[in-house]
Order: sequence, then structure tokens, then C-alpha cells
Amino acid sequence: MTNTPSKQMRLLLVEDDDEFRETCALWMTRNGHRVEQAANAHDGLHHCLRQQFDVAVVDLNMPGMSGLEMLERLGSSNVETEVIMLTGQATVDTAVQAMKLGATDYLSKPFPLPELEKRCCNAWERGQLKKENQQLKAVIERSQPKTQMIGESPQMQNVRRLIERAGPTDKAILIQGESGTGKELVARDLQSCSLRSDKPFVTINCAALPEQLVESELFGHEKGAFTGATATTAGLFEVADGGTIFIDEIGEMPLGLQPKLLRVLEDGSLRRVGSHQERRVDVRLIAATNRDLSEMASEGAFREDLYYRINVLTIELPPLRDRTGDVPLLTNHILGSDWSITDEARASIESFEWPGNVRQLINVLERATILAEDRRIDIDDLPGEVVRPVRHDRATPQQPSYEKLEDLERAHVIRLLRQHSGNKAQAARSLGIHRRKLYRLLERFNIQPEEIKPPFSNTTNDERKTP
Repeated sequence: MTNTPSKQMRLLLVEDDDEFRETCALWMTRNGHRVEQAANAHDGLHHCLRQQFDVAVVDLNMPGMSGLEMLERLGSSNVETEVIMLTGQATVDTAVQAMKLGATDYLSKPFPLPELEKRCCNAWERGQLKKENQQLKAVIERSQPKTQMIGESPQMQNVRRLIERAGPTDKAILIQGESGTGKELVARDLQSCSLRSDKPFVTINCAALPEQLVESELFGHEKGAFTGATATTAGLFEVADGGTIFIDEIGEMPLGLQPKLLRVLEDGSLRRVGSHQERRVDVRLIAATNRDLSEMASEGAFREDLYYRINVLTIELPPLRDRTGDVPLLTNHILGSDWSITDEARASIESFEWPGNVRQLINVLERATILAEDRRIDIDDLPGEVVRPVRHDRATPQQPSYEKLEDLERAHVIRLLRQHSGNKAQAARSLGIHRRKLYRLLERFNIQPEEIKPPFSNTTNDERKTP
């Protein structure tokens, strides 16, 4: 019993033996398949380029163009046809070569006709499965967001639009924003949207390296070029050849090095430190800074020609405090579905201004997961500056206010600690809480050691007597 597909298979037989080819064609046609024939590889290739076949059965040894040559040309033409090779001189070498060129199967003459049909049906089913997988992959890719940026605020929607439009281009991009806003994440999104997505993505932070090492890191050096250069080393531009280089904190790049960067961007040529040989690279630049490069250029602190070269398009990242509604989304994303958070803790997180932006939010939440119990974050697990921001103004010291419940709680904790001479274990027992909870209250209310010391009194007994 043959393994016949539910739909009619389109089959091409390419064989120079007319009698054998006709016999195979008659058998396959009688079993419900639509069959066309070609007496040589040239005609077979023409047939495949002109119309779509599910399976092509191709003889390996034919006059003129061989079956392997036809298979190779089909591969270079991106023809989606499953190919089964036929030969009367089967060898391991030819089988391996045929499979490397894209053949689906390999069949040695002579063979029973039902076996031919079985192999063709199997090849056809494999081809259908590959097409279905490609279609499913395309659907998934279309349904997934093209960027990793979390947030639905108008500012972040605009950032995503710019990433999707600028990503496929090869132009230099400048990303500006405060520290902690996610500039490297935007750079990686730009790379993933680009035609260089499968090529290297290399990063360097100019502020993290000593000035004398930035040139060597970017452009490489020859052995002996400077003290400590014990071997020839390729720079990051060479490592990123064909891909993207992300230069973070580009405003910190030394002025003397900027002309060399400009030259790479303009004509793709560079020289390693200590070398006279020019090398060429093809690299896309994405730069980032938290400084005003336009102002730096006007003041002479940054080359104006380089500024215009890297500023083909600017993506401005908004600070977290201006991204209305994004903090809850980021909180849920960072914590994941395994964690819960109390309403009081969530309210504090959402009302805080986050001067350190997303990086600070991540830090606070990671800290909270260490302190929290039962995978539930409470307000006591958050640092004091998030729960109860304190202004340190020595010129105008703030008098304690007891209008709010938390101020009363703070005063009560201080009073008990003073009563027990700062003994936290005894104070915790008086409060009816665990000592660990007391430490959280100390941090939450920002209670300093000097506040819990009993006040000193210089009053004498006589002075305390009633006149």
C-alpha cells in the first residue's frame, strides 16, 4: 500500500532513458499524480524555473549537464522543489555530494516502482512541512513586537516607531537620554531590525576606559606599538566588520581621537596603532550620550563635523518620570508572574520620580525580592528613599509633623528604642514584631542612630525642685 498524499502531487521526471522514464511516469500517473517529463537536465531545469513542482526525480548521469549540476543550479535559483537523485552506480561519495547540494533522497537503480512512489510521497510531505513551518514562523514574527522596549506611553510609542523606521537603514543613529533610560537596549533593537541583524554587534563605553586605551580598543594595535602591547590585536571596528558598533558615552571620546573616528565613518578606512597599513571595514555606527553634543560642539569640546556625521537621526529617550503609566508595566515585567506586590508598595513605586530611571527601578525591585517573604513584596521591602523621600536641607531643618499616620509610627518606634536604650531586640518585642521587621522600619523611616539615643540632660536636682 503506497503512502499517497491527500492532494495531487506535481512530479517532474528527468531521465535520459526514454523507456525507463515512460514506465515510471505511467505508474505515477495511474496512482493519481500529475507528471511531466524531461529527457535531459537542461530541459528539466527549464521546467523547474517555469513552473512549481512538489518533487523532481533526477537521474545523476546524463549527457551534457549532469543531475548534480542541475541540483546545484536549482539551489542557487531558490527553487522550492524536493529532489530525489537516481543512479545505477551508487557510491557514498555521490550520495554525500547530492545531499550537500540539497537533495532530499537518493535512490539506486533498479528499484520497484512502489518504492519510487513511496520515496516521492515522503519527499512531498517533507516539503509541505517545511512550507508550513516557514509560514508559521512568518506569522509569529509579524505578531511579535519588533522591539524589546517596555511601555505604552506616547513617548515610548514614538521611540518604537523611530526604531522600526530607522533600523532597516544603514544610517548612523544618535541616542540621547539620561543615564539609566535604556540606550543600549534601543541600540540592540535597532540592530535586530536592520539588515545586519545576523552580523556582529559590538559595544564600547568611552567613559569606562582610560583615554589612552580608547584608540587601541577601537582601532587595534600592532605588537610593540606601546608598552604592554605584547601581541598584535584587532580593534572593535574590525571585530564588528559587516555588523554594528555601539559607542556609548561618545561625548567622553578624546578630541584627538575624533578625526580618526570620522574617517572610518566616511570611507571605512582605519589604521591600527603603530601600523601604516590601511584596513577597510563596513560597519554601521550607533552612538549614545547623556550629554548635549550640540552645546559641546559649539563650545569646541566635540568636533562639529563628527557631530553632524553621527547625528543623521536622533532618538530621544524620555526619563522614566515622564513616561506616564509605564512604571506598572515595567514593574510587572521585571518581577515576572511569580511575584506579587501589595497595593501600598505598588503605590509608592508608582509615585516615586525615579531619578535613576529604569536602571534604578530594576535595582530597587531586585533588592526587594531579596528581602521579601513568600514571593510577595511589601512596602517594608522597599528602600526608604522610595517609600518616604527625605529632603536634606540644613539651612531649613524640617520640624517633625504628626499629621500623618506614618509620622506617628516613626515617632513611636523612636520612643521605644530610646526607652530600651537602643536595644533593638527589646524594642521589637515591645512592638510585637520580629527584629528583622524592625530593621525594615528603621530603613523605611530613615531613622538615624543619633535619633534613638536617650537625650542628655544637664539639669541638676535642685533645678528640678519646685520653688
